[in-house]
Amino acid sequence: MIKSTQHLGLLLLILGSITLAHAEDSLVDARVSDELATSEKRFVITPHKANYLLPVTYQTRTNALPFELKDPDEDFNIDNLEAKFQISFKFPLMYNVFGDNGHLFFAYTNQSYWQVYNEEASSPFRETSHEPEVFMLFNNDWKIGGFTNSFLGLGAVHQSNGQTSQLSRSWNRLYGSVVFDRGPFALGLKVWWRIPEAEKDNINSAKGDDNPDIERYMGNFELTGVYGLNQHRFIMLLRNNLRANNNRGAIELTWSYPILGNLRIYTQYFNGYGESLIDYNHHNQRVGIGIALNDLL
Repeated sequence: MIKSTQHLGLLLLILGSITLAHAEDSLVDARVSDELATSEKRFVITPHKANYLLPVTYQTRTNALPFELKDPDEDFNIDNLEAKFQISFKFPLMYNVFGDNGHLFFAYTNQSYWQVYNEEASSPFRETSHEPEVFMLFNNDWKIGGFTNSFLGLGAVHQSNGQTSQLSRSWNRLYGSVVFDRGPFALGLKVWWRIPEAEKDNINSAKGDDNPDIERYMGNFELTGVYGLNQHRFIMLLRNNLRANNNRGAIELTWSYPILGNLRIYTQYFNGYGESLIDYNHHNQRVGIGIALNDLL
């Protein structure tokens, strides 16, 4: 088992999964309390990223091009209004792999975009991505400029949309992550390296790279800042690749506030590339409102 409650509470922080209690409390201490409440209970699923439902979102620029390329004869009009939801959980595989350090976890995240108001197209699910990952956390106790870094993380993640032919999108990555916190503020950095894939023989081939230029749009790092003001939760995520003459990237802002028990009102704003895999090379803005079951990122 992880030896201290501080270490136990940080296992979500390293991946940007952060919760807050009061503005004067440490992000770490608040995460400790939440994690300990479920860590020893059987049949309890621990959240990994945020679990939310946005029944109403509005996007400024829809992207029908991938569907038109697959079937030019089909007229698939995408509504600007659609629902978006995310389900994310994790569980430990092994604690203290290397003596008194190294904790191994498995996690899974599902994110879906549902054209629920598009009755003319029979209200289809426009996109669903699947993201299983395995990661290991290592205890650490660095202090830099008043901030505490108590964990370093390493992981492998696969992400795909489960489609075939020209609608297929997928990539595999190895990543490292680190989180610094100080009272009601936390800052997380996650960097990754994409595992190369062979080129496709032709565009309809099942084998080969579905999206060889995905790094130009999805970047190779994410920077996340979290701030808690009383029970308000403010999160900003920035993603880019820092390449010269390349302004592609993304910003996502969220705000949440408890309304009933663990249920929170949840708002989200996205601007940039790569909100979903099918839209990885498409610039869009989206705003949505709904509910969340936890205030994790």
